[in-house]
This record gives sequence, C-alpha cells and structure tokens, in this order.
Amino acid sequence: MSKAIGILGGMGPAATVDLMARLIAATPAARDEDHLRLFVDNNPQVPNRNEAIAGGGESPAAALVAMAQGLERQGAELLAIACNSAHAWAGDIARATSVPLVSMIDATVAAIPVGTRRVGLLAADACLGAGLYQAPLMQAGHDVLVTEDQPGFMRLVYGVKAGDTGPDARAAMAAIARGLIDRGAEAIVAACTEVPLLLSQTDLPVPLVDSTDALVRRLIAEAAA
Repeated sequence: MSKAIGILGGMGPAATVDLMARLIAATPAARDEDHLRLFVDNNPQVPNRNEAIAGGGESPAAALVAMAQGLERQGAELLAIACNSAHAWAGDIARATSVPLVSMIDATVAAIPVGTRRVGLLAADACLGAGLYQAPLMQAGHDVLVTEDQPGFMRLVYGVKAGDTGPDARAAMAAIARGLIDRGAEAIVAACTEVPLLLSQTDLPVPLVDSTDALVRRLIAEAAA
C-alpha cells in the first residue's frame, strides 16, 4: 500500500491545487483505490516568506511546524511543502515531526538534465535570499544566473496569487525566461510554484525544469517505496 502524503499548502492556494492535480494525473491508477491518499493543509495565513527572509516580517516557522504536526496526526507518512521558499524552514519541520519531509529543492536539482552547465533560476525573493537553490546547484556543478528584473518577476508571482494567469502575464514570464537564455542559460529552473502557472516548455527553446513536476515524481516514488 502506498504511503499517505501530507501537503503543507496555501503558499499560494493555486500552486497547491496545481500540485494536487499533477499528483493525481501522474499516478498510475485504473480506479479510485489506486490513487494516493492526500492530507492537505491549504493555509494561506502562513506569514509571508519573502518578508520574513528580508527581516521585516514574522517568521512562518511556528505556523509551518503546526501544519506539519497536524498532518502527521491525521496519518501522513510523508510530508511535502507546496512552496519552494518555505523550505527555508524545512529544518524546523524535520525536527518537530517523525515522518520524512520530501524536499522539493533536492528533487528539482536532481531533475536538471545531465551536462547542463549554466541554469537560469526563476525564484522568489525569499528563495534567493535564503540561498535555497544557489548552493546545491553550484555543488552539482551548475553555474547560476538570476533574472535582471527580479521586481518584475515578483509582480508576476503576486499576480498569480491574485488570479492573474492571462496571456499578458504569460508573455511577460516567458520574456523574463528568454532573457536568461539570451545570457547563456542552457535550462530554466522554475524554482517557484507560481511559475508553471504562467510558463510551459512550449514557451522555451531550452529545457524547463519545473519544481512542481520534480516534486510530484519524487513523491510518487517515495510513496510506493
């Protein structure tokens, strides 16, 4: 029997629903009973991760720990966070719970095509500020490029949280990604779960490494182990 998965979500809600939908779509199933059991805490009241990392806001650690402990009490045998930036507090969660936390960061870095030297990193302010991807990417032998328009990128991320996934937003995200490609990126890492709601592989001439997809594949493998 597959392990039950507990998802710490709400950061943001649309990205959490996207993760759930992709888990369901990617699970080999011929009937309801073949699908994974999911416990989801879709909590949009988690303190803002970007403000916390910048030093101007409340830490989300207590909220994230409470969510993880609640999911474990409900029966979750694996935990996952539907937000890259919230992985800055993964250690707090791991210390407060007794079930494994499947890292979106580790899964994404491992999903980058072999031989890729330079990657373009699309990540929120908190994710960049905490260095969640830069160090593991460099340890894996990749050079890292970040966008020269981080404020514009963040406007698009917050736009998704407000429901804007229309053609103008999609074109703007694709332009930011192509800017990284023009500077030499051989792959684009969507290191924010809002990015795939605006950007797809068909928008780019280089591989798009989607952190949500990477987590989905890792969770399905871990749940079956």
